[in-house]
Amino acid sequence: MKHTIWITVAAVLAVAGASGQAAHSPASVPPPQTVTPQTYPIEQVQAGEARFSSECGFCHGRDAAGGETGPDLTRSALVAQDQRGDRIGPLLREGRPQKGMPSFDMTAADVGAIVAFIHAQKTKFEQFGGGRRSVDVADLSTGDAQSGLRYFKGACSKCHSAAKDFKGLASRYQGLPLLQRMLYPGGQPAPARPKVTITLASGKTLHAPLTGEDEFTITITDPKGAKQTYQKSDVKFAISDPMSAHFDQLGKYTDADMHDVFAYLSTLK
Repeated sequence: MKHTIWITVAAVLAVAGASGQAAHSPASVPPPQTVTPQTYPIEQVQAGEARFSSECGFCHGRDAAGGETGPDLTRSALVAQDQRGDRIGPLLREGRPQKGMPSFDMTAADVGAIVAFIHAQKTKFEQFGGGRRSVDVADLSTGDAQSGLRYFKGACSKCHSAAKDFKGLASRYQGLPLLQRMLYPGGQPAPARPKVTITLASGKTLHAPLTGEDEFTITITDPKGAKQTYQKSDVKFAISDPMSAHFDQLGKYTDADMHDVFAYLSTLK
């Protein structure tokens, strides 16, 4: 298909880092600097990577930069203050039950390896330009809902309604999923497929779902479910794509517009 747009985290981060708004974003703040720089043998770091991945990766991410429920350890003040495990070690052994972190029964070698891996990751990420690697809700919530409402009325209300299809939208999607849905509304329920009207040389007209398109051909699914491909030079055709307005809109949004519309959509609970 010609019109395919991938809304990746990287693309959304660019939105979250909009000029004039990044100062309000927690993720744009540089991570705390390591108080005592330290290095470890590569073998110890590699052993720690394997151990960390199996024990800690689900919550903190395999790279220690944050996961499903755990914070980004490369931006942790405790890690920044740690000196060869004097803070991380006790935390691993005692856990933080009140925050959902269990205690771990590990050997001194395992603890030392995990400490080495975490510090190696923190050192690596400190060398990156800027501090932004993830999206926090606060990164996105810098727009003005009233401005977003005005934009919505002018650009989106012909197809969408806050009282109808968007009713309760922010209860179904929050944060990054809401922004992704706003920019490219795929997922479930899936958007209607593009349809095409083809006029053959004989004058016969076909109306069918569009299956594929390239520079030279157009493919449809006929009423029997079979795919039929036509040379564009041999037919006349018109494509009706319910998503085309969203593709067009992506080229019109300013960074401020995106944040404002997101702020407005976040109120639709």
